[in-house]
Amino acid sequence: MEQLSKKMGVLAVVFLLGSLFLSGCVEAVSSSLDALKLEALQWEGSQTCGKWDCTCPFYRQRGCCCAANDLFQVEDESFMRIKNLWEKIPILDSRVNALSDGFKVSFMATMTANMAIENFGSPERCFGPFNTNVPIPYPNVTLNSGDRYNPALGVFTASCPGVYMFSFTVYSSVAEGGRLYHKVQLMKNGKVGVSVWENNREDIEDSATQVVVMEMQRGDQVYLELMSGRKLCTKLEHNIFTGHILYPYTY
Repeated sequence: MEQLSKKMGVLAVVFLLGSLFLSGCVEAVSSSLDALKLEALQWEGSQTCGKWDCTCPFYRQRGCCCAANDLFQVEDESFMRIKNLWEKIPILDSRVNALSDGFKVSFMATMTANMAIENFGSPERCFGPFNTNVPIPYPNVTLNSGDRYNPALGVFTASCPGVYMFSFTVYSSVAEGGRLYHKVQLMKNGKVGVSVWENNREDIEDSATQVVVMEMQRGDQVYLELMSGRKLCTKLEHNIFTGHILYPYTY
C-alpha cells in the first residue's frame, strides 16, 4: 500500500507539473521539476494503469493514457470521414436530381376535328387517304412532362435510356353503307412496331387500342403513321396517343 500511495503521489505531481509546463508557465520550472521527472522516468514498479506513459505529461497536451490517444485517433478519423461525406453530398444530390428528372417524362395528345377534310363523293370528313404513308400529328396536347413530345410532328424523342410504355387509340366513323378502312402503326426510328387496322363494311364506326412496352435509348424517336390509301373519319379527337417512361437505366 505504501508503495502504491507513493506511486500515485508521484504521478499526480507529474501530471500537475506537466500541465503547468504546457500552459506556458515555463518560468516555474526548476531543478525540483527535473528531479521529479527523473524519478518518475526511473520508476520500476508496476503502474496503476498499465497504459500510462510517464513521459507524456511533458510532451503532450491532449492526454497521456493510451486509451485516450486511441479515442483521439478515432475522433480524427471520424472527422475526416464526415468531411469526405460532406464533400460527396453535392455529387449525390446531382445524381439524384438527374435520376428523378428521368421519371418526369410523359405525354398525352389527341387529333383535332379541323385535321379532317371533305372527301370527294363522300359525306364524311376524313384525315386521308394519302398516296404514301403519312406521320400523324396529334396537336392537341394535354400533358407533356419533360417536353419530349413534338405536337407539330407527332414525334416523341427519348430523353434518356430506359423502358417506356406507349399506347394509342384509333377511332373512325363513316356514313351508313360506308367502309371502315384504316391502318395506323407505331414506328420506332422509322421501323414498324405494332399496328391497328380495320377493313370492313359491317360497322360504321369502330375503335381499337394498342399498348406496347419497349426499350429506348437517348434520342430514339416514336411516332404513329397512317398507311397509304387509308383514312380516319369523323370525331378525330377520339384518336389518342400517349407515352411515359416506366424506369430509366442508370449506369
